[in-house]
Amino acid sequence: MINYKLVLAYDGSKYNGFQRQSKHPEKTIQGKIEAVLSRLFEEEIQIIGSGRTDAGVHSHGQTCNFFSERSIPLDKISDYLFNYLPKDIAVVNLAIASPRFHSRYNVVKKCYVYALDNNKFADPFTLKYAYHVPEPLNITAMEEASKHLLGKHDFKSFTSLKSKTKSTVRTIYSINFAVSGSKIQITYEGDGFLQHMVRILTGTLVEVGLELKSPNEIPGILEALERAKAGATAPSHGLYMEKVFYD
Repeated sequence: MINYKLVLAYDGSKYNGFQRQSKHPEKTIQGKIEAVLSRLFEEEIQIIGSGRTDAGVHSHGQTCNFFSERSIPLDKISDYLFNYLPKDIAVVNLAIASPRFHSRYNVVKKCYVYALDNNKFADPFTLKYAYHVPEPLNITAMEEASKHLLGKHDFKSFTSLKSKTKSTVRTIYSINFAVSGSKIQITYEGDGFLQHMVRILTGTLVEVGLELKSPNEIPGILEALERAKAGATAPSHGLYMEKVFYD
């Protein structure tokens, strides 16, 4: 059994997220790739993703793996994917992985980037790829607020996850801001992220930047363990799965 590893970049604008859905698999990233690979390998291929991305979310580095008894040269697989995948899905890397490699279970760290456009008039060329906030943002206050989010916390206030059994404890290693003119990128690195967590963190930081919330409110929001205490969920189109790290 051969374990193939794929790293993908995609524009999520037209898709209902990464994970295959039973009703319309062709509207998901996973469904598109599995359909193409299944034709090439002449068997049903099921890929394993490092994590789900929501509808409209993009990726520069989604990592996947799949197993097959068939040995097909990597260049032939690459050419086939190039010819038959839609142009908004790209293969960044293709390799043979160790038999024990699992793209989800072996993750040690994930990096997400959220893009903001803070000009009064939205940049028409980034409307699909950045959240437009026309009011001025106080970046210093946002940075101050973000420091309270670092480390190991229960992030129940920052997820839409409804499960009562799944742990909502996660560790955020860093939150960094990069500002270039009106463009702001917030980079989050952590051991994992809950459903909508990065978008809710960003929405909360934006409210701090708009001075609707104080940086000093963040510890209380964490302690409350109530979704209603945090800020709005930022739109999906500004979010990117940037990179997945393994040992």
